Amino acid sequence: MSDRSAPRRRLTTAAVALSLLGTLATGAWAGSRDAGPATAAPARATPVPSAAGGTTALSGYAIQSTAKVTDSAAAVSSPGYPATGWYPAGSRSTVLAALLADGVYADPFYSTNQQRIPKADFTVPWWYRSDFTVGDTTERSYLDFSGVISAADVYVNGERVAGATEVAGAYTHHELDITSLVRAGTNTVAFRIRPNQPDQNLTMGWIDWIQPPPDENMGIVRDVLVRRGGPVALRDAHVVSRLAVPSLASADLTVKARVRNDSNTAVTTTVSGTVGSTAAFSRAVPLRAHETKTVTFTPADSPGLRLDAPKVWWPAGMRGQPLHGLGLTATVAGAVSDTAHEDFGIRDVKAPLDADGARQYLINGRKLLIRGGGWSPDEFLRWDRTYVADRLKYALDLGLNTIRLEGHLEPDEFFDLADRYGILTLPGWECCDKWEGNVNGSESGDPWTAADHPVAKASMAAEAARLRDHPSVVSFLIGSDFAPDATIEKDYLDALRAADWATPVVAAASDNSAPVSGRSGMKMTGPYDWVPPDYWYAKREGGATGFNSETSAGPDVPTLDTLRRMMSPAELDTLWKNPGAPQYHRSPSATFGTLKIYDAALAGRYGPPTGLADYVRKAQLAQYENTRAQFEAYGRNATDSAKPSTGVVYWMFNSGWTSLHWQLLDRYLDQGGAYFGAKKANEPLHVQYSYDDRSVVVVNKRHTPASGLTARVTLFNTDGTRKYDRTATGVKVDGDGAHSTALTVPASVGGLSATYLARLVLTDSRGRTVSRNVYWLSTRADTLDWAHTDWYHTPTTSYADLKGLGSMARVPVSATASTTAGPGGTSTTTVTVRGPGSGRTPSLLTDAHLVDSKGRPVLPVRWSDNQVSLWPGESATLTATYRTADLHGSSPRIRISGWNTPQTTVPAA
Repeated sequence: MSDRSAPRRRLTTAAVALSLLGTLATGAWAGSRDAGPATAAPARATPVPSAAGGTTALSGYAIQSTAKVTDSAAAVSSPGYPATGWYPAGSRSTVLAALLADGVYADPFYSTNQQRIPKADFTVPWWYRSDFTVGDTTERSYLDFSGVISAADVYVNGERVAGATEVAGAYTHHELDITSLVRAGTNTVAFRIRPNQPDQNLTMGWIDWIQPPPDENMGIVRDVLVRRGGPVALRDAHVVSRLAVPSLASADLTVKARVRNDSNTAVTTTVSGTVGSTAAFSRAVPLRAHETKTVTFTPADSPGLRLDAPKVWWPAGMRGQPLHGLGLTATVAGAVSDTAHEDFGIRDVKAPLDADGARQYLINGRKLLIRGGGWSPDEFLRWDRTYVADRLKYALDLGLNTIRLEGHLEPDEFFDLADRYGILTLPGWECCDKWEGNVNGSESGDPWTAADHPVAKASMAAEAARLRDHPSVVSFLIGSDFAPDATIEKDYLDALRAADWATPVVAAASDNSAPVSGRSGMKMTGPYDWVPPDYWYAKREGGATGFNSETSAGPDVPTLDTLRRMMSPAELDTLWKNPGAPQYHRSPSATFGTLKIYDAALAGRYGPPTGLADYVRKAQLAQYENTRAQFEAYGRNATDSAKPSTGVVYWMFNSGWTSLHWQLLDRYLDQGGAYFGAKKANEPLHVQYSYDDRSVVVVNKRHTPASGLTARVTLFNTDGTRKYDRTATGVKVDGDGAHSTALTVPASVGGLSATYLARLVLTDSRGRTVSRNVYWLSTRADTLDWAHTDWYHTPTTSYADLKGLGSMARVPVSATASTTAGPGGTSTTTVTVRGPGSGRTPSLLTDAHLVDSKGRPVLPVRWSDNQVSLWPGESATLTATYRTADLHGSSPRIRISGWNTPQTTVPAA
């Protein structure tokens, strides 16, 4: 947070709320993103099989406010309690998520509906009650859970088994032996959930990302498991891999697990295991009554754990993502007592500091530029696997390789998907609430008490054990805006070490240090609000040097389709008519509560908006050029000899609600200028224009070098008159993020208008276009006031003149489209867009939107390319891939629009 006297994103309004990773059961919310809340089914008794090693999640709950329940805890938690008038909740659900699913409140994502939800209802504890059935009691039974926000008293069959002082903190893991209480037939579990206050509880806060939920996410947001087993329990099974780097010729695996005798007599258990089909091992382990031991298998005693030519896990785009399975069984007297299974990947992660003190990640010995985005879960922490998978696939489509989770650590399935897709993850604790309340310089959160330290250490231990085998997880950030103090850091490091954590531990997301883990190697210099595109090329503040853990030009106004879904007509009028007016859908922060800086730049560069549609089209143009410049600058500088860029995390990748800022894609998964600007910048082989020195540069993100390339740059006035045209042949560029300068545009070109266009085309040795990029530029540069940079932006004292775009002639484009069925219930629509048939003026930023018969966007959709600019006689063929079911029986259509193109819709059946 260098040179900032105030903590990043500190709220000056009263409300900040919490979030955490779970939600309503998958399916209870899957269809609710478009139309109002779905209806949750009443919780039924969960059947729990008696097989040893079985693990069963409670299927749901009945919930009610303690203000409306006068019965005793013993009664509420006993089988047969009627729970009349209680609300159904999914297996992972905050209180408010359940009430929304039950239709108690109107859509909180529309207009200011959320303000009408009474906060007073959530200032008292709420009961969560669930029944489960077992066939017999010969096996031992345990409750296994985490994800309670913020604390709970836990009861089973009328007896309290844990108190809120023990079950505190969203991330702490708990296993309660309930064998003596479980009976054959129906059993009841009840949680009395305490209200959550992020400044006082080690859970999660929404900081200034969104308008926080009125219940502050109180509830149970991860699965509560009922485990069955014999006298010996297997716990903490994991694999530590050591890969030979750089040869990748071999890997040594160490398998570890804890075996625990929960009986009153001594036993000998046999622990047997396999790793895939390549290794099998076994050992007898004697245990005294209630004794726990760690059993370890290594290549020294189990030769099969030395792998030759192992299948190595790589990030997407670098190679494949193979996973391996560990299976363990503990038997006693020949009978299975417990089992464990864990998937893992074999890969090596290093993240040393470079010569400039920046953290440089290497995966399996190869450097890579971290190109990431900041993740947000759903505001109400509802888990929808399909929705999460869609967003992660969008990350791949954008050419990103990393997701950063500042707190809000998602359920296991999230990391399973990241493993499968090859997306790196950077989880860590968050800023601006209790997590940093005990750090020098932080003004957020209450100071820690003696009771907080064990909760923090237990949280770290639980998350380390949960995440360590996921190959997608490449670090843990133990601080955000601030590094932890010596006491807290020791607790974290002790917990990580005990969990055999093998990837780098980073002190903070800002340029801070901790006593043991040392300098973070990251910077958190923003910006968080609008800056011009040339900002990113300066090797200072948030510019393209080092590792910037969170940065963007702030607001990202969504498409007109989405705006009309999230804002009332009056709010839409305010959006374009009253620059600087408070915007509820931006942030509760006084700093980010308006679009004042953004609106001033939009009007100053493009001209004042003449209506809502004009405001939105200018916003898309501005967001395209700015997001593209951010990723392009970091991409170009990644292999510089001095002060290279090593990582950039766009703040943010997505939003948990209907937002006007910090998002490459909106809540409904629609895509606008920010999305396609990022997608263009992150092409594997890419030609780009440098705002700082006018160079035309080829960046190669592939591993294999490229040669025989031809780069061409052409400058046009806005009427299409050509004013400059140069070609460079024989261009070659190394791989792994290297860049090569093909040519440089002169500082002055005769006859060029104040606003002009630059078209860049890169072709291969066969003459095929491999990258195409169009810029709108000005002979008058934006002027940055570096001396008055603050923690969230650098002021602009004069703007580039892009108003000439407004005088471009309106030109029609034509399009034809057809659709074919694909595998797995998908369809692909192919669109050929043809530029103007005559004249010289191009069609700028031509957008193709897949819509249904009512004109509604079909989402999610992945385009091969989009928002293309076409000169007369040019054409582009684009493909859109999507789930056929998302057409809802309609025939697909393509809606064509653009900066200076009349809107038209063509059939695509």
